[in-house]
Amino acid sequence: MCAKEVLYTDFPDLKLFRRGKVRDVYEVDKYLLIVSTDRISAFDVILPNAIPNKGAVLNKISVFWFNFTKDIIPNHFITADADEYPENLRKYKDALVNRSMLVKKTNPISFECVVRGYLAGSGQKEYNKTQSICAIKLPAGLKESDKLPEPIFTPATKEEVGHDMNVSGAYMEDKLGKKTSSFLKEASLAIYKKCANYAEAKGIIIADTKFEFGFNNDEIILIDEVLTPDSSRFWPKAEFKPGHSQASYDKQFVRDYLESINWDKTPPAPQLPQEVIKKTEAKYKEALKVLAGIEL
Repeated sequence: MCAKEVLYTDFPDLKLFRRGKVRDVYEVDKYLLIVSTDRISAFDVILPNAIPNKGAVLNKISVFWFNFTKDIIPNHFITADADEYPENLRKYKDALVNRSMLVKKTNPISFECVVRGYLAGSGQKEYNKTQSICAIKLPAGLKESDKLPEPIFTPATKEEVGHDMNVSGAYMEDKLGKKTSSFLKEASLAIYKKCANYAEAKGIIIADTKFEFGFNNDEIILIDEVLTPDSSRFWPKAEFKPGHSQASYDKQFVRDYLESINWDKTPPAPQLPQEVIKKTEAKYKEALKVLAGIEL
């Protein structure tokens, strides 16, 4: 079993490569060790509370999807079995089991590749103003949570600090070139469609998600996390009814709470009530069980 709550990791003799909103990444020889903590962020701010077992859920769901999508595109995943890690990591096994993975080191592409199948979140806000998302014109009269005619690719800049910015495909093409941009769009849509069809058969609607890619030598591969409750909107299909916000398996529950208390979305973030923490943990665990058949 993994530790019940891990907010931050501390491995003194390992080189910290990067500490993100949720993941702590270490350099291990020519590889990276990604450790999924129980931190949770909302509106790009890290909250003070841990969500117990969240890191294990994120790690296991990503491993499941990496294996599920490797026929579409290679990825950076090597192993999540702590017994197969390099010798210098063995002493940290208790802290790493269930919540970590060893991956290839890549040169990340500085865009988030967002795919939307339904109208929600920032996409809905933009649609309400312009009847389009990231310069993609959409039909008139769409309601909140409506299914789009086809999934759309809506990239965003990847910002180290502050909010990521939605951009047009043309902007991304100008920065990366037509060949790379086209590849990212096609790969993102292919992954989303395969996984969304699978999830819907299991009773979960994947409303939208984001992917990240990197160069492994000259090859573009899938990196970071894949279709987790942190990077996606998961809705229970049985309760789906467009026209309003949906029940969810993801951190939308936390966002909704924070919106209800009128937090200004700037640090420091407020403490979460125990009821919100427990319900969020349950939602993450349920997503893992339904999608991957794994119970924590």
